Amino acid sequence: MPGEEECDFRGTHRTELMKKEIDYNVLSHSKNGPKDLWPSISNYVLQVSSSHDRQMAVAYMYFLDSGGGSYPEVISSAQAEWFRHKAEEINPDSRVPEIVFWHIPSKAYKKVAPRFGVHKPCVGSINKESVAAQEAEMGIMKILVKRTSVKAVFVGHNHGLDWCCPYQNLWLCFARHTGYGGYGNWPRGARILEIMEQPFSLKSWIRMEDGSVHSEVILSS
Repeated sequence: MPGEEECDFRGTHRTELMKKEIDYNVLSHSKNGPKDLWPSISNYVLQVSSSHDRQMAVAYMYFLDSGGGSYPEVISSAQAEWFRHKAEEINPDSRVPEIVFWHIPSKAYKKVAPRFGVHKPCVGSINKESVAAQEAEMGIMKILVKRTSVKAVFVGHNHGLDWCCPYQNLWLCFARHTGYGGYGNWPRGARILEIMEQPFSLKSWIRMEDGSVHSEVILSS
């Protein structure tokens, strides 16, 4: 693939990073995406199945590669079109709720970012940075807000943010400082998602390393 040798992290090609993730992380559901979206390599969708019928979808989770490293920090127009076509293919009537994940926040996050702490209608506990958004908006957010089935978008990237804020008909959420790598010395915690089947609901909260929980928010019910 053209340019493949230019897209790497500390000497390891992106394709090799994905191969190791898929081959050696037995708990991972990561997948390689369509090759024609290169250099974006990890665009895929997972079905959350009913506990009563594995063929019945309770929710769809979409994962998009937002770039970074040695290529632009964007979700391209080609990726946006891939999402649109895939969503229309597997969920044509928008009956099944959809949840979207990528790493680098879109510019929409800057529009809803709270100032001077976290306050309603946003929910969270730390707001210690400015949103470091993608370089450009190339259509994905316009597609998402038109789909009534899309309930929330989850990102990382900014370790000092852990809020969820409403944006039009969906929610925009950060994780927070979670692991032992990366920058920042904020207390470590993880964003938890809970999907209930009947009736459908999507709830999220932060669970800290010491086991305490906070910032519970109902994102869809």
